[in-house]
Amino acid sequence: MSLVTLVSGGLDSTLMSVLAKEESIQQFPLFIDYGQICKYREWSACKSVHLKLGLPPPVKMNLKGYGELVPSGLTNSLMRVYEDAFLPGRNLLFLLAGFAYACVTNANAVAIGFLSEETHLFPDQTSKFSEQAESLLKLTVGRDIAIITPLMKFTKSDVLALARKRGIVGTYSCHAGTVPPCGVCVSCREVMHISD
Repeated sequence: MSLVTLVSGGLDSTLMSVLAKEESIQQFPLFIDYGQICKYREWSACKSVHLKLGLPPPVKMNLKGYGELVPSGLTNSLMRVYEDAFLPGRNLLFLLAGFAYACVTNANAVAIGFLSEETHLFPDQTSKFSEQAESLLKLTVGRDIAIITPLMKFTKSDVLALARKRGIVGTYSCHAGTVPPCGVCVSCREVMHISD
């Protein structure tokens, strides 16, 4: 089996990649620049953490026009990073890019780091979405490629525990792109909620 792993430099996708490595699964990490505010810090963290953990180096796909034309708090600093965080079609865009790259690399599947459905915030983070997207994307590329969601049985606290156990450090997940992390965006709030 071989995977296109959709990676962001964040904790979830890094753990997903480490779990694939533990299973000796060949992986082709794909970082997508969709015009996100935090892209420079994400890309830097992604390259660095992959190198430290002995993961294959990620490649970057430039789709920044998407976020420029379809703004959200993730892509436009004039919008609210938490309240306006939903970017319509973002996960489908990621998966389409992953399927296209899977055709190039001859991978069998695309892995995306969705967590437990009990904690999902957006309509495109569910198993129903994944199943329907897989059917559509198979038709789109004319190949039998699967979508896998290896973290869907985990909550964010589970992910943090698994990452600590594996010594994963140096990831970056703040949508505002700040240092220190903003503490306001969806990613920051997830981690702060667990720490409370």
